[in-house]
Amino acid sequence: MTHLLVLDSSVVGAITNPKQTSPIIRDCQIWFRRSLEHQSIFVLPEIADYEIRRELLRGKKINGLKKLD
Repeated sequence: MTHLLVLDSSVVGAITNPKQTSPIIRDCQIWFRRSLEHQSIFVLPEIADYEIRRELLRGKKINGLKKLD
């Protein structure tokens, strides 16, 4: 069964942040990878994309932008 998952900016920020190593961030990244493996469908509201993209651009975090894309 396929799941439809709507993400908010806090989850996307955790997924796209390659340098954070807190347990919560790690758990979020593991959850995301497992959800991808189970072919879940992700929905990212445009405002959340804008918020995360703006911060990644401001911080010149190229790897985070690649993950977001």
